[in-house]
Amino acid sequence: MANQRKPTKNRDPNQITVTGIPGEDPGITVARAVLQPELLAAGTLREYGNAYGDLDLDGLIASLKEQTRASSGGDRKRADAMLTTQAHTLDAIFNKLARRAINAEHPDHFELSLKFALRAQSQCRATLGTLSAIKNPPAVGHVHQANIAHGPQQVINASAAPGDAPCAGAGENQNVKNELLEQTDGERLDTGTTCTPGRTDPAMATVGEVNGAEDRGR
Repeated sequence: MANQRKPTKNRDPNQITVTGIPGEDPGITVARAVLQPELLAAGTLREYGNAYGDLDLDGLIASLKEQTRASSGGDRKRADAMLTTQAHTLDAIFNKLARRAINAEHPDHFELSLKFALRAQSQCRATLGTLSAIKNPPAVGHVHQANIAHGPQQVINASAAPGDAPCAGAGENQNVKNELLEQTDGERLDTGTTCTPGRTDPAMATVGEVNGAEDRGR
């Protein structure tokens, strides 16, 4: 039967056990251990736990690691219990301060006590709200995006590069220009018809046919 290691008597409760990696620098090993959240929380618990005597650091760290492993695995029993008991504690603080306020003889003492009482009540409500959110997490919905345009839309086409095929509708634009030319008195523009000269400017009269050979002999 293997010999079991007996606990050391008069062990220092401030002493912690650090396990290093083979070949690792001792300073790095200690630094990693000191930065562990469980170790930091254990030191704080010891400061607030004087009513229970000198708590063993190694024991606190081991217990906190057990709780963090359970929480990481989805076990929320410890969180439920903690929030529930904290809500009851905050409710006790609220009632204590509310009674102190009503029995205060000085107005400043009344105001201060009632202020802290209502603050404890607010924290109690927030704690219960957090507990409810843990037990009943909000449902996550998937929203599908839809691009819906309201009103007229304008599409601007870039100019076609040389060699590109003509865009659909190009002929229609040319027809529109021709139709605009026909809007003047319902007639097309006719450049072959000679206009009758007016009296206001005789110099603009139509010039007759010019024969170069005959005109030189004159």
